[in-house]
Order: sequence, then structure tokens, then C-alpha cells
Amino acid sequence: MITLPVNPILPLNLLLGVLLFGTALNLYVRPLMSRLSPITFLTPILLLHMLRELGLMFMFEGATLPGMPQAFAVPAALGDFVAAMLAALTLWAVRKQWASAKTWVWVFNIWGTLDLAVAITLAVVFRAAPHLGAAYWIPSFWVPLLLATHALVFVYLRKHWA
Repeated sequence: MITLPVNPILPLNLLLGVLLFGTALNLYVRPLMSRLSPITFLTPILLLHMLRELGLMFMFEGATLPGMPQAFAVPAALGDFVAAMLAALTLWAVRKQWASAKTWVWVFNIWGTLDLAVAITLAVVFRAAPHLGAAYWIPSFWVPLLLATHALVFVYLRKHWA
């Protein structure tokens, strides 16, 4: 077995996942964005992000292996939980067409993006990868999808939501 200072597989999974989801969204969703209302465009994305409560599993053995660094697990789990709650509130604001709906989308999208950036950074700094266990699918599959949808929402906010 090769021992490296940092496991290169997880960052590679993360990068390739972002490229894959970014490409798919760019090919299939981006061309439609100018024709979609905020409700139509944002509802599926916000529903997807409401599942970020799954990040709470970082704090529990069984989903992770013994030795999971709590300096990574707790902020990542709680940040994801807050992002899920913001997604729910934002979905409500968008679907009810509150005057503040666009502001809620900005708040959700900035928080969600920064939360993922912080979690990735903490995972590297505290070497969380070897302790992910069953939770490995979160940064290798789920995080790339979330990052790609956050990028798409930023494009929609800047170019398509008058």
C-alpha cells in the first residue's frame, strides 16, 4: 500500500465530479435558464439542498470510522444542517413569491457555497478522508453536485432574475 501525505483519490473524485455535474448542468439546464421563472428554476435545486441535513452523519460513528476529527466533523455537519434549513426557508420564500425571495436565494447560495469550501478545507487540514467510511460518498458524489448547482444559481441570479 502506498502512503502519501494526502490521499489524492478523494480530491480527484471531487474535481472530476464537479466537472461532470458542471458539464451536465451546462449542457442541459443552462440553455433553458432564460426561459425559466425563479419558481421553476429554483424549486428542484432547493429541494436537493434540503437534503444537506445528511451531513449530520459526519458526527456519528457507523457512518464514519473511529477517529473522525471533530474539528472537521462538527463544523461540516452543522454548516450543512444550516444550509438545509436555509434551503427550506428559501424555497418557501420563492414559492410564496415574497418580496425578499431574491435576497433569501443570495443568502442561501453564499452560505451554502462557503460552507462547502470551509468543509473541504477542514477535511484537508484535519485529514478527515481516512475516517469517512460510509460517508465517503458525500464529498465524492454529493459535494460536487452541490457545488455545481450553487454555481448555476449564481449565474441565474446575475443573468436571468430581473
